[in-house]
Amino acid sequence: MEQLTLTFEMMAVLGLLGLTVLLFVSEIVRIDVAALSVMVLLGALSYVPGLGNLADVTQLFDGFASNAVVSIIAVMIIGAGLDKTGLMSKVASLIMKKGGTTEGRIIPIVSGVVGVISSFMQNVGAAALFLPVVSRISSRTGIPLSRLLMPMGFCAILGGTITMVGSSPLILLNDLLLSANTMLPDGQKMEPFGLFDVTPVGIMLVLTGILYFVLFGRWVLPAKRDRGSDASSAQTMQAYIQRTYGLKADIFEVRVPEGSILIGQSLTDIMVAHHLYILGTSYRGKKVIAPMADTTIEAPARLAVLGLRRVVQDEFAEPYGLEIMPALDVFSEDFAPTQSGVAEVVVPPGSTMIGKSSKDLAMRQTYGLSLLGIHRGEETLSHVETEDHEATHIGIVPFQAGDTLVVHTQWEKLTRLKRASRDFVVVTSDFPQEELRPHKVGWALAFFAVALALILFTDVRLSLCLLVGAVGMILSQVLSIDEAYEAVGWNTVFLLASLIPLGQAVQATGTAEWIAQGVLTLLDGWPLWALQTGLAVLATGFTLVMSNVGATVLLVPLAVSIAIAAGGDPAIFALTVAISTSNSFLIPTHQVNALIMGPAGYRVVDFVRSGGIMTILFLIVSMTGMALFF
Repeated sequence: MEQLTLTFEMMAVLGLLGLTVLLFVSEIVRIDVAALSVMVLLGALSYVPGLGNLADVTQLFDGFASNAVVSIIAVMIIGAGLDKTGLMSKVASLIMKKGGTTEGRIIPIVSGVVGVISSFMQNVGAAALFLPVVSRISSRTGIPLSRLLMPMGFCAILGGTITMVGSSPLILLNDLLLSANTMLPDGQKMEPFGLFDVTPVGIMLVLTGILYFVLFGRWVLPAKRDRGSDASSAQTMQAYIQRTYGLKADIFEVRVPEGSILIGQSLTDIMVAHHLYILGTSYRGKKVIAPMADTTIEAPARLAVLGLRRVVQDEFAEPYGLEIMPALDVFSEDFAPTQSGVAEVVVPPGSTMIGKSSKDLAMRQTYGLSLLGIHRGEETLSHVETEDHEATHIGIVPFQAGDTLVVHTQWEKLTRLKRASRDFVVVTSDFPQEELRPHKVGWALAFFAVALALILFTDVRLSLCLLVGAVGMILSQVLSIDEAYEAVGWNTVFLLASLIPLGQAVQATGTAEWIAQGVLTLLDGWPLWALQTGLAVLATGFTLVMSNVGATVLLVPLAVSIAIAAGGDPAIFALTVAISTSNSFLIPTHQVNALIMGPAGYRVVDFVRSGGIMTILFLIVSMTGMALFF
């Protein structure tokens, strides 16, 4: 192996690497701005005499069109399309139903599922698809997003080690082995690895990641409350309504058993008699939100009831032998803060609503508005008995110009009302203004399946496979093109695209090979297990500053040469490198870490604290697994 000497270009690259790490850790500027600045500096230095080979300035911005960056853009659009149909929200509800609302139960379920998914598709794709799911879970449970996204992201990376198609380095490994075989005598040629040969080690790593966050998450995970979340906005609005109008009430799920004397009674009779509001009914799997007032009760049924706990329990549930569920179950999705809440609308002068009552207008069926109160002058009329107001049958009170109506509604319906109706002025503005398209779920699933099939069963480039799914969702109007643009985390795109030229410079100038030779020289004469561990540490360091594919291409030939010289198994040394390039948790340069950084509000120091321990655990567990199974 020819010994490299340190050149002026290598020193410049080492200086840029040091500057990048300094900017990332100190966060003097935002991390994406830091990456962009380093890319510009790299290009400028390439014009300095003696540094002409530092970077090819004609290809400096090729990172923006790289396979990895385009894949991330496409998978973000696909994830947004699936979320727009309400599918991701249903997945979130299913996870919460199985795992409850506690961090210790949700983390293993989400992380385990993402880990398994990422074993057969790109880990950034698995993470991007589950990003809206985790966001929904965070909104409904009140668990900060920062407590959930890092375990999910780390396990997405770890899941790539479960199969030989789970990550780019493992996919590439067999080709590198075959290439290395051409230089080896017949007795030392290496056999390619089978699809599941690496599975035991990968499973050990995923389980380690899950246990790490379950056992030590309370200390290593940041507890940042994500700013401006839909849930917090909705809850703030609820508090405002209570403070302004005194309408303090909660939603309860009540079970009506067979034989109840409520059977056959209309919702209007029940609401008027007991000063509460029935927002939804569920009977034999048929659920109705904002049902018609003349709907009659059948059993066994579930009712979503709005009112004071004292009234609902003492004056409604107990006398009729009804059961108040400990938490919303059937209606958990419909009345989650991200889906519905209390809002204000005003009846403007000239509205056709003036002189008509809620009953006359059939407000629940026509507009999706369940009227809770009418604020007129200094007085608030409410159908629901509260601690500050006596109940009034407001369903028959004619509206007047200037009335402020306090309503409970689905945010989707309020969004449509705000855009289309001139009879009401929607005062509430701070609510999730998204229009779901459940009727497009078939198209969304179809194009997702097409993209997945192309990835798994063809040799088509990954970015093109994912773009087929993304463009298909746009053409089928699952998403509009503007919504697709909004779905892309452009800070993530600029972060990754700006770092790609630096990684290429590390490799093209020989800096990476010079570092590798220096490290391996220090390990010369060490036992096989120490050489193997040294390669793992070296691969870990390289993957933090360059692409994992580049690190694999560079280090696998070196690993094979070292193994043969030391009398070790070259295939096992090569596999050690390919697995260790997934050990990328220390700083947010990995695609998955860059993806989750913005939504969760992570800082580099959060990755250093949590990822530092994970990096050490990865090395210990992977080396142990290699010793046990190979």
